[in-house]
Formats: sequence, structure tokens, C-alpha cells
Amino acid sequence: MGSAVSFDLSTVFHTVATTLPDRRVLIWRDRELTYAQMDARIDGVAHYLTSQGLGCHTERDQLQPHQSGQDHIGLYLRNGNEYLEAMVAGYRARVAPFNVNYRYVAEELLYLLTDSTAKALVYGAEFAPHVASIRDRLPDLRVLIQVADSSGNDLLPGAVDYESIVTTPEPAGGMPTPSGDDLYILYTGGTTGMPKGVLWRQHDIFMSAMGGRPFGSDKSLQSYDDLVEQARTNAGFRTILMIPPLMHGAAQWAAFNMISTGGWVAIPDDVDHMNAPAVMRLAERERVLSIPVVGDAIARPLLEEIETGKYDLSGLVTISNGGAPLSPTVRERLLAALPNLMVLDAVGASETGMQMTTMAAKGVDAKAATFTPQHDTAVIATDLSHVLTPGGGEDEGWLARRAYVPLGYLGDAEKSARTFPTIDGVRWSVPGDRARLLADGQIELLGRDSVTINSGGEKIFAEEVERAVASHPSVYDVVVAGRPSERWGSEVVAIVQFAEGRSATDEELTEACKAHIAHYKLPKAFVRTDKVMRSPAGKADYRWAKALAAESLAAQS
Repeated sequence: MGSAVSFDLSTVFHTVATTLPDRRVLIWRDRELTYAQMDARIDGVAHYLTSQGLGCHTERDQLQPHQSGQDHIGLYLRNGNEYLEAMVAGYRARVAPFNVNYRYVAEELLYLLTDSTAKALVYGAEFAPHVASIRDRLPDLRVLIQVADSSGNDLLPGAVDYESIVTTPEPAGGMPTPSGDDLYILYTGGTTGMPKGVLWRQHDIFMSAMGGRPFGSDKSLQSYDDLVEQARTNAGFRTILMIPPLMHGAAQWAAFNMISTGGWVAIPDDVDHMNAPAVMRLAERERVLSIPVVGDAIARPLLEEIETGKYDLSGLVTISNGGAPLSPTVRERLLAALPNLMVLDAVGASETGMQMTTMAAKGVDAKAATFTPQHDTAVIATDLSHVLTPGGGEDEGWLARRAYVPLGYLGDAEKSARTFPTIDGVRWSVPGDRARLLADGQIELLGRDSVTINSGGEKIFAEEVERAVASHPSVYDVVVAGRPSERWGSEVVAIVQFAEGRSATDEELTEACKAHIAHYKLPKAFVRTDKVMRSPAGKADYRWAKALAAESLAAQS
């Protein structure tokens, strides 16, 4: 069902803030903000951006899907209230915010800020040296806003301190009126290729992933009055402990799902490292309802702390996973440690929003990597000619979504056309995940096509092999990649990080895998590493893995 109005994310926040002004929206360290307090700070930052001449210069109906008519502002920050404030302030000023990976080195940062044509940047003081090293090569970057932190770095020349602008008065010329056509920009992670800016209409991303359609419902909010009613009905009930970085799309979506229902977000004090004991103490103290994780990389440290039994987690209802696979072993241990817990696995992408889910609970048998799709998610034939139907004789193809999907990729008309094809008059998003449609209408996720391994004429999905290797109790983390092979063309290599004080032989790892995958999918080699490299969001770095796999081959010769 479509919406009767066009929602923009600034007005969404402001509507909830005027409905529930004195309700908590965020706690972090010694700071607790109500909706009204954060909305006022957002106003100040938005006023400052507008006073600097930033905004929308060309309306959406005059642009091609891959084009932007707005100025862009990068968010080069770790988690904190400033991230959400600056993001919504951008929407309020009709400036399009975009996520910046805070692990980027100078050259990667230069690429991103050049590709995005950034006019403004909000950055943590700890990153000031990186910004200083490249700013002379970014002639378009003219507004610098520095967020103070424990680094103690001085303001860069020409930059302003973030706290100094949160009370900026409204400019004499007034403020622009945000539109649901204004952009939400999300840069892809770049773990398999160069990052690309995905352009969404704000209305579409709100409906797709940020609360415009209540979880589990096919019905959309029809008006801001519906939003008011939803917030009032659920005020203060929905709570989330935000561990994944807000530079990750799923974390932004989770935060806005809390906001659209009048809930609140708790952020761990330590945003530089995973401090599992501190996270659990916060979950216990605030009795948070949900904790999102991104695969085993985030779930395992939490699990080990939960298994100590030190904490009263009776308020915790769900652990939700997305962005990276959660191994069956970790899921089972979570349910054993917290028998009343539900573990929600969600599938989505920067180019699709949320697509499908599965729920596991103690005593309920859930098949790995098998999901219930939303009504607008389907499997498309490999040649993009038609939509597959259960029992239709054809079951494998591309995971796809229709209806609320992005406009395209910033500045890339060709890739936009490939990823967002029109099939039988319907526009789809097909970002590259392979899937199998089952007879009962459920969908088995096979994996991202860009990280599949073609070995001996067989297509092997890295994520399926990763789940198999992770079933061995000594394996703490694993990523799978291909390396050249004279016999097979390419062969499967598992890069394994063992749990502290644990190990296993190649033969033991292979035996564990045999219970889960066919013989031809078994890794031909296991490479030990002290640390599996992942993004701050927990996603596997497949470029690193492929390079390490190739190095292991060279070491043998």
C-alpha cells in the first residue's frame, strides 16, 4: 500500500519531537537528550548549514536518477549524538548527508570526498590530521565542522567547533522546506570494489527501512497524523543498544525505527573498541529491549560475556543480526544462554533496504540462511527476464526488491541502469545477491555474486563455506576467498582466526565442514591469521582475504 503523503526524515524527527518533547531519545556517556533537546540542537546545525549557502539547487524532477541537485555533507564520525544530529540537520537544510568510513586512510578518504563532491564535512577531532592532509586537493570542500573528542586536536584553520553552532539562530532569509524527494545518500562499504553512493528519495528509504512501514506489516503510514499516533502508542517502549557504527546503513535504519515509534537509543560509552562487559552492564542498567549485531564479529564477544551469567538481561527480548552472516553455532549458544531470547536475522542491502527476515527461538528449528521475504521481495531469473514463482521449475536467480527502491548510483548512469532494471513494467533493485526460491515461498540466500568462487566449473558461495567452517567450536572468525589453481581454475581457501587458547588441524576443520557442505565446496587450504579483517560494521573485507589467499599460494611455491 502506498502512502498518501511524501515523508521527509527531518519532518519525521520533528513530528515525533513535538509529540513527545520530554521523552528520552538518546543516552550516551553522561549525556541524556530528550526529543525536544535534540530537535533544538538539530535546528542550530541546520541553521548554520543554510547560513553557509548550502542546500538544494536543482529539484528532483529536473534531474536524471543518477544526479543530485543538492550539496553534500560527509559524516566522518564515530557513534554519538552528533552523528544523528548532523544527519537530520542536513535533511532539515536540504543538504544531503553521506556516511564516511572512519577507518579510511588519506587516499581512500580523498576518493570518497571527491566522488561525493562534498561541500561540507563534520568530522571527529581525532581525524583532523587526515582531513588536513588532503583538504588542498578538495577545492569543493569549504565548510569544516569539527567535533571535539579526547584526542585534544586543535581546530583546523577555517573549521568551526560543533558545539559552537548548535544554537545558531535562523538565518534572516528563513529556512528551506524539506521534501520527500530530497536525497538520502548511503555509500556502499567498498569491501569488494570501490564505494558507490546509493541515491534514495527520503520518502522511499523511510518506507523501505526507517519506520514508514511498521515491522511485520505490509501497510505504510499514510500521514503524519499516523506517525503521531504510532509514536504516542509506543512512547518509550522500543529501545536499542547501538553497537554497530552509524556509518553503517543498518544502524541508521535501526535508529530511525526507534525514533518513528517514540523509542530511544543507548550508545556504549566506548565507541573506539568493543567493550563487551561495559555493553552488558549498560544493557542491564537500562533494560534495553534489543541489541543489533553484524555477524559473529560483534555477536561472539557479547555471547562470551553473556555466558558468564553475571548480568540480569531479563529486559532483553531480541538480538537482531544483519549485514553479515550469524553462524548457527553462535545462534544456538545465544539461545542456550538466554532461553527467552529471540534472534532475528534480517537481509537487506544499501540498494534495497530491508528485504526478508527469519526468527529463531529456543526449541524452534530454523534452517540456516532461509528467510521469509517481504511482499515486495522476490527472486528474479538469472537473465533478468522474469520473476520466479514457487514450483515453477526454476528456482535459482537474483534476490530483488521492487516498489520503494533507490534512484541510482551517484554519477554512474550505466551501473544505475544495470542494478535497477525494469522487468515487465516494474522497476527492481538487483544489487547482486544470489538466492534460491523454495517451494513454500521462502528464500534461501546463497551469497553475493561478486565473492563467489568458480572452482572446477562449480559456483561456490563464500558465505555458505564460512558457515560450515564456523561450526567448529575452536573457530572464532572466518572469511573465505578464492585463489588461482592450475587444476580447478580457482580453489576455496578459508582464512581462520581461532578462539583464544584454541586450535584445530586442517583435518579437523575439514571434518566439521563435511557435515554442512558438499565435498566439492570444502576448502582446499586453511590459512591461520591472528585477526580476520572486517569493516567497523563487521562486514568481511574480501579484498584483504583474496590477497591473503594469493599470498598463501605464493608461500607454497
